[in-house]
Amino acid sequence: MEASELLKKVRKIEIKSKGLTRQIFAGEYHSAFKGKGMTFSEVREYQYGDPVKDIDWHVTARFNHPYVKVFEEERELTVMLLIDVSASKSFGTVNNFKKDIITEIAAVLSFSAITNNDKIGVILFSDKIEKFIPPKKGRKHILRIILELLNFEPENKGSDLKVALKFFTNAIKKRSTAFIMSDFIVPDFTDALKIAANKHDIVALRIYDKFEKELPDIGLAYFNDLESGKMKWIDTGKKAIREQYRNWWNNHYQNTKTIFKKLKIDNTDISTSDDYVRPLIALFKNR
Repeated sequence: MEASELLKKVRKIEIKSKGLTRQIFAGEYHSAFKGKGMTFSEVREYQYGDPVKDIDWHVTARFNHPYVKVFEEERELTVMLLIDVSASKSFGTVNNFKKDIITEIAAVLSFSAITNNDKIGVILFSDKIEKFIPPKKGRKHILRIILELLNFEPENKGSDLKVALKFFTNAIKKRSTAFIMSDFIVPDFTDALKIAANKHDIVALRIYDKFEKELPDIGLAYFNDLESGKMKWIDTGKKAIREQYRNWWNNHYQNTKTIFKKLKIDNTDISTSDDYVRPLIALFKNR
């Protein structure tokens, strides 16, 4: 992509993202994520209506009168975007490629973060860590993130979320909010996600294309696996083959949902053919 064309695209995404942030996401983001990181401030005497769980039993025993712990919101959060940049991100059949949707969502989340005085960082991963952008604030930092997402070409084509989660857990010591953006068609990542979720607030955004759910009936067709690079003839005219693929997709979808539910990971599905605003707003409101 030419430099001038790239800068125009960055500017277009910035304008759209800032608009959505001002109109919709800033308030929703604040209510959904601010207050998740709380620090101890002081103790005071118990007042009617205070939660019992906040009682400081040591101080209460010492003074023979109930006291509660007072917490305050951390002044700033660290927000991390774990973004799958494997070859499948280039798939899309209706309105957008997955990478287009991911770039816009990343921009919206980034502008929402700095509007709330939070830092934003990025981990781009395939089956290895392709790039790490440490958390920072500021418009220039966000424009760099957008530019990277528009222009970045990964060295590897495969995808392995375990690698990203392990790196994230080791690299970010302070508790943070992390958005994982992927189609989650990856090797088992349960253990790595469990470890990360014990330390951080994890949100999963599954980006998919509706034509990934089932094979179209177009007869004998030559398919290219974007991640493995393998080409294969498939007779989509056979009902049994289409059914086999549909079953595989449904099983994969349900298994991933089960993992999220078991580990209490907030998640939503975002289609390349639909508006991403609705599912994000619903996700934020349900937290």
